[in-house]
Amino acid sequence: MFINKIRSGQSGILTYGITPPKTGTVSQRIAEIAQKTITRIMPLDIDALIVYDVQDESARTAAERPFPFLTAMDPLEFASNYLQDLEIPMIIYRPAGKFSKEELSRWLDSLHKHQFYPVFVGVPANGFAVKTTLPEAYQLWSKNKHASVVGAVTIPERHAAQKDEDLRVLEKARHGVSYFISQCVFNITYAKQMAADLARTCRQNDVPIPTIIFTLTACGSVKTLRFMDWLGIHLPADIKEELTKADNMLDRSVGICLEIAAELIAFCSDLHMPFGFNIESIAIRKDEIEASIYIVNRIGEMLEEQGVRKKGAWSAA
Repeated sequence: MFINKIRSGQSGILTYGITPPKTGTVSQRIAEIAQKTITRIMPLDIDALIVYDVQDESARTAAERPFPFLTAMDPLEFASNYLQDLEIPMIIYRPAGKFSKEELSRWLDSLHKHQFYPVFVGVPANGFAVKTTLPEAYQLWSKNKHASVVGAVTIPERHAAQKDEDLRVLEKARHGVSYFISQCVFNITYAKQMAADLARTCRQNDVPIPTIIFTLTACGSVKTLRFMDWLGIHLPADIKEELTKADNMLDRSVGICLEIAAELIAFCSDLHMPFGFNIESIAIRKDEIEASIYIVNRIGEMLEEQGVRKKGAWSAA
């Protein structure tokens, strides 16, 4: 099970990330979207499904957003009311700072009832009025720590700029966080440097290395490429050029994702760092979603070939 893998520091975790339908979508349409999601996810051999909380990050940058921001329904509501047929662990994102302690406590109780797991994220931009800090959110979660695990995000790009992501991770780990899901990785140098620094810092402090789950996504259009830039995902100049000049950008991006995965499998194994992968589709185009499914299946095979994952993992006790 997902929780056992996290607690035991087992590598080879595989997750898939989705966003809920947009706010205002009629119930019948939500049910149709959910059924398509279930049909797509059911055959996947994954350890957990991630349901994101969509935030408006426009205040973070002056650049124009390539895709218009549309609010989405609450991820817990979507998961608990529409995805019940997926008998699989679910990870629900929540921006802790937007809610009071009382609201977060009630949300955590509901999450615990459904046996879902939280990932707390920060506020969408600096200057946002914080109602509950991340340490306070972790403290609220701790009442259920005997039957739960809590996650957080990690950003290789931030480590490249500020050189302190290892310290951020350790601070959150002290509050009970045991796994970290990264921002989408296209700059393998950034990801490897963050992983190496984290492993070294953990060993220097004689603490276990937490599980790092690297997020990968396909890119099938120039507009998706621009959106990644806007989100703060760093694509090296050579990869950008390679994608824009490719006869089929989507196919080449899939190849790049698999190359990154292969390199990270070897690198993290050498570091003796527990690791895994999260696959998502940033765009809602059918071909990009289908590409994300292919990436999940192929990375699952790669992990099995390297002996860090067994088939049928999510349903195993």
